[in-house]
Amino acid sequence: MVQILRFGDLSHSGTIRPPGNKTQWVSDGDAGELLQPGDILVTRAFPFGGARAAIVHEADIPAVAGPHLYYLRPTSDVPELYAQLILAYLSSGALDYHAYGAANLAHIRRSDLIKLHLPKRDDILSEALSEIVKAGGELRHWSEEAESIIGSVFGPHGHTTSTVRHQVIETGQLLRLRVDAAGQLDDFGYTVRTRFPYPIALRWREVEARVSAEDLRPAYTAVLAAAEILLAYCALITAALARDASIELSNVASMRTKLAGKGGGGPGIGEWTVILQEIASPKKRKGLPDEHPLHDLGQLLADNNTEGARKRLAMRRHDEAHERRVDDVNLPTAVNESLADLKILLERAMFLADMPLIEVTSVDWNALRKETSLSLRRLMGDHPVVPTEAMSHHTNKIERRSLYLLGRDRSLHLLRPYLIGKICSECRTWSTFHIDKVAGEFVMKTLEHGHWVQEFDQPSLQEAGLL
Repeated sequence: MVQILRFGDLSHSGTIRPPGNKTQWVSDGDAGELLQPGDILVTRAFPFGGARAAIVHEADIPAVAGPHLYYLRPTSDVPELYAQLILAYLSSGALDYHAYGAANLAHIRRSDLIKLHLPKRDDILSEALSEIVKAGGELRHWSEEAESIIGSVFGPHGHTTSTVRHQVIETGQLLRLRVDAAGQLDDFGYTVRTRFPYPIALRWREVEARVSAEDLRPAYTAVLAAAEILLAYCALITAALARDASIELSNVASMRTKLAGKGGGGPGIGEWTVILQEIASPKKRKGLPDEHPLHDLGQLLADNNTEGARKRLAMRRHDEAHERRVDDVNLPTAVNESLADLKILLERAMFLADMPLIEVTSVDWNALRKETSLSLRRLMGDHPVVPTEAMSHHTNKIERRSLYLLGRDRSLHLLRPYLIGKICSECRTWSTFHIDKVAGEFVMKTLEHGHWVQEFDQPSLQEAGLL
């Protein structure tokens, strides 16, 4: 028997629903043209704004398109990710422009479908859509599992057994844990603590701990330090990415000037800010691919609300450094206001959750396949002890033990010598280091704890224009 696919068999997520009680069937001899894997189904008649499309997979056949569906057969292989983008386009209301009809029911001709200009291939957008479709499928599966459990509690006579009771309690606990874990992602603090780069996530964890304990003076200090480390991290990776893209940032010279000065300190919140303000200019980023991380970094301080929060935090940091400390009476208000400003900066920097900081631990280049097999550590969240992962890359120019930024397009951007990852000799913890000065001496200082060592790669720093 062959399934006849109808409008209701196409889900909103671009998949074909499994057969059910209302599924229509036809004998093999009367089926007509059978669908093939890769065919795209489009509704012929639909409510205005309610068109649906779906791709046929191996598990959906044998099947034929019903009287209210068209099928489109690609002339060449269409990658699965690109197919998801096409489905999203066909279901977005684009067909309404070519439709005709009345009484809220639209119709589309096959000739109009041929005239459609499909969206260009965009692997990053397609992957994002694919992840959303996958997430929707998981959520539906959880919902169906919950309904199945509810329906199994009592037997046909209204009774339950101890075995069923145990299964319901056990499975219910697993579903609850899933929902609790998913729900935490709506908690902004949890997202920063678990999804942001390690230096920022660790600083945020201290902020949460101090604030929750109402330890006001250390909490205030932790908030201001977290704000500076956020700006420092963003400015340092901006400098590294700009150098890699052959973009000259004149304000990187301000770091070099500060380091070369006769004072005892190195770059601070002022130097980090001017780098981020410079990359905010669209002219600096002209010609970069749309998915390049510098576009997101350029938007960090481009918003008036974010820039206002940055200015207030910088002023508070400056006052603390020059012994103009907030008195105990005003301290609760200062903590609340500075914490609100820090959250504004972090929310604006949410793109960092999609750009992992990684340390490459091993590199294996295969010249025949023109491919590198990498082992890496994804340093995201508030702890540096993380599992080692595998990844393949198309270039043999990857450095072992160096830090990289992983872009949304899976590109790797070298961060050395602006950021170096290694074990801190003071606290024996893996940390990220940047060039600094202490008491007039060049040192490498950690973003996580402020510890410093006098070991640095002088030639690399000179090549980068920092020394």
